Amino acid sequence: MQQRRHGTDPARPLYTAEERARRDATHWTLVQGVLAPVQFLVFLISVVLVLRYLQSGQGEQAATISVVIKTALLYTIMITGCIWEKVVFGRYLFAPAFFWEDVFSMLVLALHTAYLVALFTGSMPIREQMLLALAAYAAYAINATQFLLKLRAARLQAESEAAGIDPAVELSGGSSGVQQSPGVTA
Repeated sequence: MQQRRHGTDPARPLYTAEERARRDATHWTLVQGVLAPVQFLVFLISVVLVLRYLQSGQGEQAATISVVIKTALLYTIMITGCIWEKVVFGRYLFAPAFFWEDVFSMLVLALHTAYLVALFTGSMPIREQMLLALAAYAAYAINATQFLLKLRAARLQAESEAAGIDPAVELSGGSSGVQQSPGVTA
């Protein structure tokens, strides 16, 4: 079985039993579960405000404030996410189970930070600042999708374990002696 250099072994479950127990026991899981949808809601509102400004030239202040709030939420969820990752996996960032999500999060942070630098230094005209915010938002949307797919994988792992299927065998495509439903993929 070949292990990837970064990320998880394709046959390794997302969480070991110990990691899942730590995930379920820590209040940081709830914090992430609350912050993520709040951040997404602010993102949706901000996208509308930024696009409105770019289309009509109206609402510059509202769009700017919304991007700053979205960025503050991003920093908050990144800090609390690092704490969560340390509690669950024993490292603040780049745990194998979330390696690529963390790598892409660095791009998201860099783009949001570049927006704040442009805003506070006045190094870019407002229109370009808003375009930079949209680039940051596009990266955020990709990163949010990565995390949603990871949540789905965790749910599928839990369902497999509850059904008595060894997730390591199921993920590797091997046979565990348990019949899988045809057409069902993880």
